[in-house]
Amino acid sequence: MRNIPIPVDVSRLQFICVKAPCPRIMNKETGELKTDKATGQTVYEVLFSVEDAFGKIELVKIGVVGEPSVFPGNEVKPVGLIGYVWELSGRWGIAYRASTLLAAVTAEARGV
Repeated sequence: MRNIPIPVDVSRLQFICVKAPCPRIMNKETGELKTDKATGQTVYEVLFSVEDAFGKIELVKIGVVGEPSVFPGNEVKPVGLIGYVWELSGRWGIAYRASTLLAAVTAEARGV
């Protein structure tokens, strides 16, 4: 299967952190952590509840290079969010990765 990146439009989605960031483990037996090929930095996973404009909510893990300053309850906007389809032993899914996670600007913060 080819690994073609799929850009995700986050403009109509709300991302709320539900679990603190943790390093992505490549090998549970050895404890080897996943690192970014370009920078050598550790890749962290953050679990989010994602709500769309119709009120549908899903849990999504997003990978990001370097430890992000995100805590449970924080609303963020992933920048450069890309999905990658994967398949292994008859199972498949979509892995998500963002270039960075920014604090979301809420209507209250804008004074609306």
